[in-house]
Amino acid sequence: MIKLKIIVAGAKSVGKTSLIRRYCTGFFMIDTLSTIGVDFMVKTLNIEELNTEVNFSIWDFAGENKFRQLFPSYCSGASGALLLFDITNRDSFEDINEWLELINNASGKIIKFLIASKCDLDDWAVSKEEVLKFQKDNKLDTFVETSAKTGKNVDIVFNNIGKSIIEMSMRKCPNCGELVQKEVLFCTFCSENFEREKYAQTK
Repeated sequence: MIKLKIIVAGAKSVGKTSLIRRYCTGFFMIDTLSTIGVDFMVKTLNIEELNTEVNFSIWDFAGENKFRQLFPSYCSGASGALLLFDITNRDSFEDINEWLELINNASGKIIKFLIASKCDLDDWAVSKEEVLKFQKDNKLDTFVETSAKTGKNVDIVFNNIGKSIIEMSMRKCPNCGELVQKEVLFCTFCSENFEREKYAQTK
């Protein structure tokens, strides 16, 4: 089983906790309390396309400014990030810049998804053209419209970020078929020598 840490960032009340709880429990709670500091939940996912299981630890960060100084220390070891904004709140979209800067400064190259929340309301305060331009300009891996209330695209977000992380950072051993980190020289399951494989390909 592959363990992946996902950080979820965005302004206060954009729906971070609701998105995580909808994914992990399958339920939407209308009276969700604001996160104080940081919280996390875990869930195991079977990614059928890659024939592998992933154990997510999903970290939920409070959106208030007073808690943001804590954020960089929790980015360590993260493999992916979800940056949320509320489609009905333009300020929350503009706030993504600050979260993105914090993530880029605190972590190396990780998968980053831009997530529009509360799409069941269909009351956009920012144009989709602006959102797609922001995604492209900042080299974010994808943009997904979601609703924790209806469940729209919630499972897709986590399935796709799991796939993207694995495809970016892991490789399948040609000998045993297990997934291992791309940078290792030997398979941790069968001890296949990847340097030998690379040498054979150059002959």
